[in-house]
Amino acid sequence: MTMMDGLESRRIDGVTGDNEHNLHHNHHAPPPHHAPNGDGGGGGGDMELQPRLSSTSTTATVRRSLHRTRSQNGYGVSDGPSSDSDGQGEAAASAAAAAAASENSGGGRPGSEKDPFEVGWDNGDEDPLCPRSFSKARKWLILFIVSHVSLCVTCASSIYTSTYAQMEAEFGNSRIVSVLGLSTFVLGLSCGPMLLSPLSEFFGRRPIYLVAWSMYLVWLVPQAVARGGHAIATVVVFRFLDGFSGSAFLAVSGGTVSDLFDRHELQGPMALFSVSPFVGPGLGPLLGGFINYNVDWRWTYYVLLIWSFALLLAIVFLVPETYHPILLRNKARALRKQTGDDRWTAPSERVKKSVAHAVGLSLLRPFQLLLFEPMCLNLCLFSAILLGILYLFFGAFPLVFGNNHGFNIWQTGLAFLGIMVSMFLGAATGPLWHRIRARLIRKYERETGVSGASEPEFRLPPAILGSVLAPTGLFMFGWSTYPWVHWIVPIIGSAVFGMGNMLLFMGIFTFLVDAYPLYAASALAANTFVRCLFAAAFPLFGEQMYEKLGYQWASSLLAFLTVAMLPFPYIFFRHGKQIRRKSRFAKS
Repeated sequence: MTMMDGLESRRIDGVTGDNEHNLHHNHHAPPPHHAPNGDGGGGGGDMELQPRLSSTSTTATVRRSLHRTRSQNGYGVSDGPSSDSDGQGEAAASAAAAAAASENSGGGRPGSEKDPFEVGWDNGDEDPLCPRSFSKARKWLILFIVSHVSLCVTCASSIYTSTYAQMEAEFGNSRIVSVLGLSTFVLGLSCGPMLLSPLSEFFGRRPIYLVAWSMYLVWLVPQAVARGGHAIATVVVFRFLDGFSGSAFLAVSGGTVSDLFDRHELQGPMALFSVSPFVGPGLGPLLGGFINYNVDWRWTYYVLLIWSFALLLAIVFLVPETYHPILLRNKARALRKQTGDDRWTAPSERVKKSVAHAVGLSLLRPFQLLLFEPMCLNLCLFSAILLGILYLFFGAFPLVFGNNHGFNIWQTGLAFLGIMVSMFLGAATGPLWHRIRARLIRKYERETGVSGASEPEFRLPPAILGSVLAPTGLFMFGWSTYPWVHWIVPIIGSAVFGMGNMLLFMGIFTFLVDAYPLYAASALAANTFVRCLFAAAFPLFGEQMYEKLGYQWASSLLAFLTVAMLPFPYIFFRHGKQIRRKSRFAKS
């Protein structure tokens, strides 16, 4: 799933990068002959620029600097335009915007030209229209809502597994057909971000949220009322549509977090946002177990409908548009209407880019990275195996704890608490890894003599530890699945695996963002796509594998897969810089 799609795992320093400077910090106030009162919501330009431009910089230099910095899309990052893929018109327009931003920040060069009609924020983030000027309480409320929706989506992916027995009794379908509903939902999660994320750059975050979440609610209804000979087919098909619609929050809401909080404030918000979609898959069986133990399976969907409708109301009334380029565009339109002067323009209005072009790149670049980048491919495969195993556990846990220990459906759901709690603990270690990275940076500064020097590989220490914990937890889980071993032991083993999972995702996501700054969104989209494919496929053979191989060797086979991938985080930590020098996409 993307579940974990969301993004990352997308922690403070991983999302924004260390050498970037936000354009929306620096937009100038309008000329003194007009002080706009602009109406409409607040926001700020999402483009980012390198913080320092030499006084002798040429237009070409500005253009090159822009190529390493682009507006944030839904993942909290975005692909920058490359000279070999984007048109000259876009590059030229973007370069002009870059130059204007540099000048408007107060660091302009003597004699440099600047457009007095380019709309920006008055007093930077303190502009009342800018989302970063919202009160702390309002920003955290918006963060809680979008994170809560991400949790709801990922919970819906797995809560379905608790309906298997009752559905099969009513519809007469096989278990493998029931599992298809889980797989199609996750496939929807994998496909949605590649379309919805670029669309948010053109239409804003709020319209995507409202349309996608409304459709998510609509697709729940046929599943709740499905009856007759084609009922299970209805459930399976509409599960895919539900996953596709729900993926909007996994694809786009990471950008909302970075819209609201400045870089130095991001650590706490990103920790909350990042852990939410990871906890959802473990929460689903727990809630579903209680529901399906006590009432009809349709109440699983009734609960989701009630929960989702409440969140829709929260989005409608409490979540404004926060995407800075869209808000600046709205501000420019208001100025043109108020003054009758069509020269007022926002930076995004000067960049000519079609929806089809943006969607095409969003679909193409992830596969380019998977084909031509061994680091991206290996790390995506590792995280995909981990997520596949997590989803396979939805079939394995009922076998292990039901057959060995006599757990009923809600008790089996409680067994997922080990994974849930360990993921929270893994996310809580973020400040520790931040300090370790700071120490690596200081050491590197002493070696190179360059202040602020850093390398993407410094993001990988949590992944190195996680790569050891994941197979350790799987072996512990597998070889404690005997009836005479207390049930707490396999739960502890699953918790160790969950901790390793979280640490690996944290390290891999932030490394991909840092190592591929021009293609960060595509790198994360590639990771999401591969992870979801594995998460969709593994449950289809999981129960059969556990029944044929036995609980111990089936778990060991999964552990051996993670052992095979174990060296890669350390190899990339030690030799990633040399590999990046030969890359056509990575930062050299």
